[in-house]
Amino acid sequence: MNEEEVQRKRRQNEEDATSRRAGILGLAYLDTRDFENDFPLVRDVLGVEQMHRDYIIPLQKGVEAVPYQFMVTSQTPKSVIDRLSREYSDQGLKIEFYLISNSAYQVFMLRHDPPQEVHYDDIKIAAEGDSTTLQSVSQTLDQVSTEKVFDYLLDQADKLGASDIHIENLRHTIRIRMRVDGILHPVAEISRDKYRIFMGELSSRANISTASTRPQSGHMQKDVTRDGSTHLLNIRVEMVPTMYGQDAVLRLFNFDESLLNLDLLGITEDERAQINDVISHPRGLVLMVGPTGSGKSTTLYSILNALNSTERKIITLEDPIEYGIGGISQIPIQTTQGGSFADGLRSVLRLDPDVVMVGEIRDNDTARTAIQASITGHLVLSSFHANSTAAAFSRMIDMIGVNPIFSSSIRLLIAQRLVRKLADNKEAYQADAATTDYIKRVLDGVPHDYNLDNITLYKEKASEEHPFGFNGRTAIMEQMVVNEEIQKYIRGDVRETNTEAIEETARKHGLLTLEQKGVLAALRGDTTLDEVSRVI
Repeated sequence: MNEEEVQRKRRQNEEDATSRRAGILGLAYLDTRDFENDFPLVRDVLGVEQMHRDYIIPLQKGVEAVPYQFMVTSQTPKSVIDRLSREYSDQGLKIEFYLISNSAYQVFMLRHDPPQEVHYDDIKIAAEGDSTTLQSVSQTLDQVSTEKVFDYLLDQADKLGASDIHIENLRHTIRIRMRVDGILHPVAEISRDKYRIFMGELSSRANISTASTRPQSGHMQKDVTRDGSTHLLNIRVEMVPTMYGQDAVLRLFNFDESLLNLDLLGITEDERAQINDVISHPRGLVLMVGPTGSGKSTTLYSILNALNSTERKIITLEDPIEYGIGGISQIPIQTTQGGSFADGLRSVLRLDPDVVMVGEIRDNDTARTAIQASITGHLVLSSFHANSTAAAFSRMIDMIGVNPIFSSSIRLLIAQRLVRKLADNKEAYQADAATTDYIKRVLDGVPHDYNLDNITLYKEKASEEHPFGFNGRTAIMEQMVVNEEIQKYIRGDVRETNTEAIEETARKHGLLTLEQKGVLAALRGDTTLDEVSRVI
């Protein structure tokens, strides 16, 4: 799904929500998308200041029997609507109100009151050793007014699709880097004066202190408007004191509930069927496995979205809450302040949930509590740090010991990595002998439709739109459905419980490893073999 389609989907979701809201408020709903950019503006009915203050815009000036028409939003005070209704009725004039979306309101207001401000150049990512780009972006940041620099940087990071902004104190300067498609790129170097302004704004919005001598965590949100649509940017802030000052990392979560969809993860029909079969059962444990930044949370949220219905009660325990989803009870667990997932899980089980998501299994107590919950009529989803599905079993056995209850509770493990996706202008080439031998060895016994005696692979090709030759990331997933043969290792029926033995048994029953899935993705042209090697 490209950016234009994403924006169109976001706007559609907003219009659907506005339509439902109109029914609740007893107002007529108006979809303005077909005319909002060229409809003649009515300028002599309300002042711009009132339009900003009351979130109201004139649509039509009444003439004789034709009513005056106004567009309002869910933020328009009811008192304003009542007052205008009385004033116009007292004059014998007809008046009508239509509810429009916030994005529609923003489009009309930009036409009524266009911003009188300087348009700064967009940030460009510098390649390694590209001092010219670094200097150019640094100069742009110095030119941005002090009250705008924080929002400008966030807006640019969102526009680039960055997942993180890193603010780092070096000996003589402050470095800004952004993580795009999983890779850190230098963006700019800023003065200490600009850094202090930025950190002051950050501390105010995220409710953290720039004077603290201890690590801190914070959270903030920002509405970002782009291409006529508004979306919510959730920002998780981590700040740590270093030798030269406070370093900060801002993790950006571009929340769009419509994109939390299993169909958008690129999984095969067989894998989707396996997930559907497991999560359709009323009990059991599902574990997402992988390192930080591998997309585990997004996949878990997508599964929750698939389960989200009026017939189920779903509760999550998270540290922190990364996405807010309607219809789900989400509980923050402050693990840095003495809270624990195990205590939280024991508490929420009293609320009779059907599905529980535990942000992460980190210790013996949480593991045992999650396992107990999964065999007493609850479907439990969680994440776990391990390199692969087989390694997760070994780590869990090390944590809780050989446990027959665990063998009957665990239903599915999914290991995941994110690899950069090649842009459309990728370049094909023929694999050499060494690469061909490697691919044949990895795919030995794996069903596929490729001619391994004449292998075509693909590599990145830079363009103005995609300077590094990649466009976004895609998930590589390894799914292990726990059958009777795997359960033998967990129960202790098999003496040898190492990762290799468990994986070999799973492969005999159809498991495709992360490496195999990565190589198949490279053969499809989704990514490069070097990228698979780097990530997996």
